[in-house]
Amino acid sequence: MRALGCLLALFGLAAILPAPAAAQAPTYISQWGSIGSGEGKFFHPLGMAADGAGNVYVADFGNARIQKFTGAGTYITQWGSYGSGDGQFHTAISLATDAAGNVYVSDTNNARIQKFTGTGTYLTQWGSFGFGDGQFNEVAGIATDADGNVYVANSGNNRIQKFTSTGTYISRWGSFGSGNGQFDQPFGLATDAAGNVYVADSGNHRIQKFTGTGTYLTQWGSFGYGNGQFDLLNELAVDAVGSVYVTDRGNNRIQKFTSTGAYLTQWGSSGSGDNQFGGPYGVATDAAGNVYVVDNGNNRIQKFGYAAPATPATWGRVKAAYR
Repeated sequence: MRALGCLLALFGLAAILPAPAAAQAPTYISQWGSIGSGEGKFFHPLGMAADGAGNVYVADFGNARIQKFTGAGTYITQWGSYGSGDGQFHTAISLATDAAGNVYVSDTNNARIQKFTGTGTYLTQWGSFGFGDGQFNEVAGIATDADGNVYVANSGNNRIQKFTSTGTYISRWGSFGSGNGQFDQPFGLATDAAGNVYVADSGNHRIQKFTGTGTYLTQWGSFGYGNGQFDLLNELAVDAVGSVYVTDRGNNRIQKFTSTGAYLTQWGSSGSGDNQFGGPYGVATDAAGNVYVVDNGNNRIQKFGYAAPATPATWGRVKAAYR
């Protein structure tokens, strides 16, 4: 009877506890941006990234620049212009940051990666058009790991390439196809705290997961409109607890999964209101668990987050320290 009483007590406790945050969609917090070329304005923004200090960087594709904001959307600085010189861009499509606060940019039509400080000072670049090691054909998503390695989705060559933080080639994996470890236009990339790499295998409408050395681990997704299905998936982000966020652009929504691909939740619909999208593209998370989404067609950034759970009421007796 005592064991049964304990079991019933646990069931009673479970009934009054809130559902785990992992299964809840984040709520809309704020937004910033509008169409234009001034500070804090955008012309078809694409990729984005957040740094350890909570700053947010946006690849402002149409204006050939990178813009930097606080997590609340306050404009900080910008850099870049159209061209092929150092610090110039021809289709800046994806961004990543490292532990030191440096910013990496996939400069797609220049077939290169450019690296900057967090304030926009040019540091280095690597890459050229081609099919060999360290060369690119339609460079797309980019991600870094805790060791400073840089992973690049080489969409046109259907492979992932791995580099040091200064651009020295390390390895690659992938080929065209639909089998495990094969790709059809890989696009977005993200890494988790364990060094695993997630790839948005866009043409195959799925996410593939690998070790940092390219060993295939698992996959999930198919074409469609249901939970866990995709239509034009673009970018990925992984939060501090390993949840994976995917911009499902054709369905105008964000989907959230566990690190093994179990569906958790989604949010968004077509439109220009709060929590609606006109083609979500880039996505990023910060240390506080906030989720930032590039709302490409609406030329804005939307911010979402999880409300802190209410502190449950407590009651009982406190024994006196002295009698």
